[in-house]
Amino acid sequence: MPIGLLGFQTTIASPVGLDGIGVHSGTPVSIMFHPAEAGTGIVFQRVTDGEVVAEVRAVSSQVGNTDLCTVLGVQPDHSIATVEHVMAALYAMGIDNIVVEVHGAEMPIMDGSSEPFIEAIEQVGTKTLGVKRRYIRVVKPVRIESGASWSEFLPYDGTRFEVEIDFETPLIGRQSWKGDLTAQTFKAELSRARTFGFMRDVERLWAAGYALGSSLENSVVISDDHAVINIEGLRYKGDEFVRHKTLDAVGDLAMAGAQFIGCYRSYRGGHRMNAQALKALLSDPTAYEVVEPPAARQRVGAREFVAVNAPEFAPWSA
Repeated sequence: MPIGLLGFQTTIASPVGLDGIGVHSGTPVSIMFHPAEAGTGIVFQRVTDGEVVAEVRAVSSQVGNTDLCTVLGVQPDHSIATVEHVMAALYAMGIDNIVVEVHGAEMPIMDGSSEPFIEAIEQVGTKTLGVKRRYIRVVKPVRIESGASWSEFLPYDGTRFEVEIDFETPLIGRQSWKGDLTAQTFKAELSRARTFGFMRDVERLWAAGYALGSSLENSVVISDDHAVINIEGLRYKGDEFVRHKTLDAVGDLAMAGAQFIGCYRSYRGGHRMNAQALKALLSDPTAYEVVEPPAARQRVGAREFVAVNAPEFAPWSA
């Protein structure tokens, strides 16, 4: 069953919180997931001194900086950074409506993967709401290119990712992950893949005020002699790197504001290219259609979905 192909919207059953540090700021961060009503979408609230100073919907039009992570909002004092791992977990678990209360400027990095967020959601469970879910179905190819890099959406009867990376270091080289995305597949094959970086970049990032909270506890670090420094090694044999890039892509495409039915392919992509590809798709009304289940059933197949005339349904532009 393709991921999220449920007849109704969902939320979490009760609030749940997590504590950690920001990978770039290096400061403590606490978050709280709150249940939300149907139609709310995924909303991030930045809280300072007990007051909500910013509320940003997790949609394509609100994506700001994508240099080292995905940031929601464009004003530094009213933005929330490093949301991609949380968004990947919410997308994979089929959560449509939730309020994420963030006490800090970025999400906690936890162990560098999506697994802690998956565990938090599973701890409280999910709740089905009595409102139909709508989807974005890709109906024609949409492709963007930047030098040797490219990304594209293709029509597909399900939700599929095909991500390929190519690094000069022999430790990584050329790797790919391909598969239909289900909650089970995400949990088993992608959720534990950690962010990674190179020792040669550390001083430059620190000087620029980034990666101040990065450590061997939340990142896979590659030495100058092309070896993994982490004592425990890799979680997924030799290809944890492409699995994490796929995890990032899931989180970035969750900014569509709805689950999508189609195939996403990329070569040497990243946060910026993921965001640009999504905007290219959503800016072309002939490239997708809004669909919903034909009847009030809990689970349906992708082929059963029918197009709806929903000009007002454009959560990505909210």
